[in-house]
Amino acid sequence: MAGTAAIAFIGFGEVGQRFSRDLHANGVDGIRAFDLLFDQEAGRRLEAAAAEIGVTRAATAEQACAGAGFVFSAVTADRAEAVAREAAGWLRPGQIFVDVNSAAPSTKQRAAAAVTASGADYVEAAVMAPVLKPGLGVAILAGGPRAQVAAETLNRLGMNMTPVSDVFGRASAMKLCRSIVIKGLEALMVDCAAACEAWDVKDPVFASLRATFPSIDFHALAADMRERVATHGVRRAAEMREAAEMLAVAGLAPGLASAVADAQQRGARPRGEF
Repeated sequence: MAGTAAIAFIGFGEVGQRFSRDLHANGVDGIRAFDLLFDQEAGRRLEAAAAEIGVTRAATAEQACAGAGFVFSAVTADRAEAVAREAAGWLRPGQIFVDVNSAAPSTKQRAAAAVTASGADYVEAAVMAPVLKPGLGVAILAGGPRAQVAAETLNRLGMNMTPVSDVFGRASAMKLCRSIVIKGLEALMVDCAAACEAWDVKDPVFASLRATFPSIDFHALAADMRERVATHGVRRAAEMREAAEMLAVAGLAPGLASAVADAQQRGARPRGEF
């Protein structure tokens, strides 16, 4: 793969940076990336990261992806479909568009329809855990007719991709159904801890909870979940809004997922306080 744009990233946030770093360490050359923040004051950190990793910064998404065998869309859930539709205008047969965004099954299905109409292939990818620690080895569920082919190639480069369905939507449904519990528990613990602190009853309440669930240290769990929400709440709120869409499309009540989204957003640390 040396000398070619084997891998391209649209979006160069946490996922794009960590995956690029690990791929480069595993011998993948010619990685290119585009991010809307490039060339803006807010994007200087991203540009510095690209230079440090050895990723070529492209002026446009089309330029980044020209000739790439794999194009990773790693933006935000609310931008996933728009990016896929834009990419469909210049993707070519033989390219594989890997959508790692935490979007609703219906969003992934619409994105897949746009990409496959271009002649390129679309792989739905559901990232099942935060990427910072496991990096490229994070568990990813893959869906679509080309999921098996993509997994065979990408796993040789160090990824941990498991094909779960030939049908678009199922991998994302598996992720978002899980997220209802994980992100919901975070929201519950943050609100519970805040209420306990307001009334100075944290120790007896957490002791009572531990008597019911003896394997859990609720003081540690509350602190950990509060930090997760503070750090990732904006992104997780977007993910839970996608979960709400998933429920609504299935004819189920989306209210709880929407409330969790609001709680995640409310608990997020304001930009500039990191």
